[in-house]
Amino acid sequence: MTINFSIEYHTRWGESLVLCLADKRHKMTYTEAGIWVASIPFKFSTRQTTLSYNYELVTEDGNVVARECRRHQNSIKRSTKPVFIYDKWYARSADSPFFSSAFAKGIFARKQAQESFSPAQDNASILVDAPNLRPNEVLAFCRSTDNWENVSVLNDALFPTWAAEFPKDETFEYKFVIADAQTLEVKYWEMGENRVWDGCGADATYIFANLEHRFPLRKWRGAGTAIPVFSLRTEDDFGVGEFYDLKKMVDWAVLTGQNVLQLLPINDSIMTKTWMDSYPYNANSSFALHPMFLNLAACGIRRTKAYLQTQQELNALSQIDYERVNNEKMLLLRKHFEKQYAKSDKNFEAFQKQEQEWLRPYCLYSSLRDEFGTADFSQWGEYAVYDSKLLANWELEHRKDVKFYAYLQYQLDKQLSEVCDYARSKGVVLKGDLPIGVSRHSVDAWRYPHLFNMNGSAGAPPDAFSEYGQNWGFPTYNWEAMAREDFAWWKARLNKMSKYFDAFRIDHILGFFRIWEIPLTAEHGLLGHFHPALPYPADELLFHGFDLSDGRYTTPGSLSDAREKDPDDVLFVEDPLVKNAWHPRISGSNTDTYRRLNKYQRKAFDYLHDEFYYRRHDEFWRNSAMSKLPSLLKEDGMLACGEDLGMIPACVPSVMEELKILSLEIQRMPKEMGVDLADCSRYPYMSVCATGTHDTETLRQWKGELSGSDCRAVVKEHLDSPSMLCILPLQDYLAMDEGLRLADPSAERINVPANSRHYWRYRLHLSLEQLLQSEQFNAELTSLIKASGR
Repeated sequence: MTINFSIEYHTRWGESLVLCLADKRHKMTYTEAGIWVASIPFKFSTRQTTLSYNYELVTEDGNVVARECRRHQNSIKRSTKPVFIYDKWYARSADSPFFSSAFAKGIFARKQAQESFSPAQDNASILVDAPNLRPNEVLAFCRSTDNWENVSVLNDALFPTWAAEFPKDETFEYKFVIADAQTLEVKYWEMGENRVWDGCGADATYIFANLEHRFPLRKWRGAGTAIPVFSLRTEDDFGVGEFYDLKKMVDWAVLTGQNVLQLLPINDSIMTKTWMDSYPYNANSSFALHPMFLNLAACGIRRTKAYLQTQQELNALSQIDYERVNNEKMLLLRKHFEKQYAKSDKNFEAFQKQEQEWLRPYCLYSSLRDEFGTADFSQWGEYAVYDSKLLANWELEHRKDVKFYAYLQYQLDKQLSEVCDYARSKGVVLKGDLPIGVSRHSVDAWRYPHLFNMNGSAGAPPDAFSEYGQNWGFPTYNWEAMAREDFAWWKARLNKMSKYFDAFRIDHILGFFRIWEIPLTAEHGLLGHFHPALPYPADELLFHGFDLSDGRYTTPGSLSDAREKDPDDVLFVEDPLVKNAWHPRISGSNTDTYRRLNKYQRKAFDYLHDEFYYRRHDEFWRNSAMSKLPSLLKEDGMLACGEDLGMIPACVPSVMEELKILSLEIQRMPKEMGVDLADCSRYPYMSVCATGTHDTETLRQWKGELSGSDCRAVVKEHLDSPSMLCILPLQDYLAMDEGLRLADPSAERINVPANSRHYWRYRLHLSLEQLLQSEQFNAELTSLIKASGR
């Protein structure tokens, strides 16, 4: 059987199209008028199959210039007749966010979708993408032969692609319409002239997948809540929020008209087995989930008298006792596992096989960490370097310990998958968090050391969060090595996230453009530099009046005793990779050395500084981001939201717009120069607006003690904004109710970024059961959300 592909794409000289099908690349042939074709022999293993493929634009030497943003999916029956598929190139468009699983599987999911699409042999298939239809709407068509009155509904089995079958031997005019799912009353007619169906040949199978709908973009806006899982409180908890608590949060979201629950990272962060492991952005694995989120009873652990007493003590605490919670849970889980160890569980075995690529290294790492009493694998002797053959012996000798950690991940996966399915069934989306950093003592760094630069530390330059910048302690990425592997580690990481989340926050998205790299000897971020970057050669600096040969502008201690005491008192930082090339020190005008310059040198330094940080790298950093992000972000994957706060290069907004990544808008951190407070009514549609983040003060801390009505006004201002998503911290919603909110607003803050040893232990002061029963508050919030049009 032969499948004939045809697609219209206008290339430049030297470019051509390649069809990627069944792990093979097929060079296409140009015909005329921008049409590229390919005829591919195909063997069916079943009566009907789904073809999954995509097109790429390549140069003469085979370099890929562009890829489609998602794959084509076509259902084809086995037949002796040839198949003709007429395609279109999948490029990101204004509709792109609605192709994401956030809408396709959650918010706009078809509640009673048809099971399959299988047209009769004498009919042709018509496919059209229309993701922006609400669950109570259907795509249909009306045709001239029915006097435009009858409404024929398209099949939604492939949603957000809709399918219809047209007779091959008929001719008529038609138009697509959006109709009410129950009454079939037409709500919208597509714009433009009537479409014409001219029929097609009878001796072949035809699939017309090149149609574009002509409906104007309808701007859906939704509301949501941000709250860490560990901060949740229910009557059934064990001193910390658990995955199962999210079901009650989903119920509350549905009750109040919300669609999104935004969480902090949920990966395992156990390294020291102390409260210092409470920092969720310092995970020991980018894939493994944190065991503290397990519901013990759902694992099969009996609720004995001792269990209930400990549970009651931990649940009564106003804040999380991280060490005791984890110690008690792990003790109970180990005892329970001892009883289960010898039992056969086919589902558990299947999970281990399916997830072995990341699961086995993680379990070995956890066992070795316990044995050596440290997560610093450089202290593990012969196991300091990951060696699969050597580790096979360790696994044999410690098989029970290794299997215990696999068992925990199996239970975590079961519980979180159940919650995810529950949320989707209610039209609620779980939004995860993708940390930009990876711990230098993580299983990722141990397993894939070539992907990380261990000789520096990632952080952030000075900003509204910290005047000295932030030193996160993470290694930076070896993007060159990652690119050589086609970003396999990143793709696997995102694929794992997408199992549970339908939207995600890209923590510090600026790190995909450039990262702030700090020397390992530095305490904070002032002596950092951007990587990649275009440092100034020494002779260029000499031209501007700075002779770096004597060290007066670069080496602390060469001029005075005061300089010896302040290693940050320099004007230029040498690039660690390019010899005799220099970066202007960030905020160098705050140094004593700068103040000793004459007015001409100050003017020269100001120019070099501002040119370097705001103009010099614009195209360079744009290319840096575009070499990574497009291949990582699938249009039909999770809805991407970027945390684009801080020192934002000019190229960032255009890249985010091109890739349809939602920006983050925080009123107290305006992106407009010279403005102290952003105007919520001017936020872009493609954005997430919020009153604050886990890194900021809560609304009442920021603005001072506010009345409930004052807080209500701020919440309303955000809900009324044009932003696609308004996701506010739960603490700020609760601030509207003076009888419900926590008396002490200072106890509501989750993190203080300037304190690298902050204890992440905030927990709600009321249970979710109480929240669900707070009728007056819930009614008020529901009314606000509904009135805003969300």
